Amino acid sequence: MAHPADQDPPRDDAFAAGVRAGVPFALAGFLLSLSFGVLARDAGFPAVAAVVMSLVVFAGSAQFAAVSILAAGGGVGAAVGAAALMNARFLPMGVALAPSLPGRAWWRAAQGQTVVDSSWALANRGDGTFDRAFLFGCSGVQYVTWALGAVAGVVGGDLVGDPSALGLDAIYPAFFLAILIAELRAERDGGGRAPRVAAAGALVALVLVPLTPPGVPVLAASVVALVGLRDARGTAPVPTAAEAGP
Repeated sequence: MAHPADQDPPRDDAFAAGVRAGVPFALAGFLLSLSFGVLARDAGFPAVAAVVMSLVVFAGSAQFAAVSILAAGGGVGAAVGAAALMNARFLPMGVALAPSLPGRAWWRAAQGQTVVDSSWALANRGDGTFDRAFLFGCSGVQYVTWALGAVAGVVGGDLVGDPSALGLDAIYPAFFLAILIAELRAERDGGGRAPRVAAAGALVALVLVPLTPPGVPVLAASVVALVGLRDARGTAPVPTAAEAGP
């Protein structure tokens, strides 16, 4: 649920709307985090380390990349580097979000830590600004289920077994496909150019996948999106907006 810039609801209402909109993603996030907990435990991670990682990092792609590299015998540096590349997409997202956050630079940076893909997309008003309270609500409910999923995975992993056998490996692409569909639907209704930018980013990522280390295609696609979604003045990024309801 996105809100027009000139008709913002009260902050409490916006936060509650964000929570409602985030529930479907929170449920998917629980299953993803559950599978991460199982993977981390099977890779030899202490239960506490896996849960703390989920609480601090709160980014599925980065966590899976890091644990997979460590489980395969890779070094800590390689694991951290891959995770950083996976999360590099948040840099252009943060650039777009920053003008909508109040306070000094350090306080805006702290608020920016709440951003996840779905909350960023859903909180976008469509005019280059973001509903901060909506974003906090959407991310908050996802953070809770992400933490609970990690705990369930490391504690009850024996009951889950192989996550791929249950089809949990399909949740990630479905999760991002849901975000993409909402984005493209909103852009189609508004006559935006995001579909062309998305296609260009996807093409760049597709070309780089067999040629570069994990994470680099995502970073390159993010750069394409940042450059392609500039406004007519060429001075500030104008991201797409998903107008979705709970």
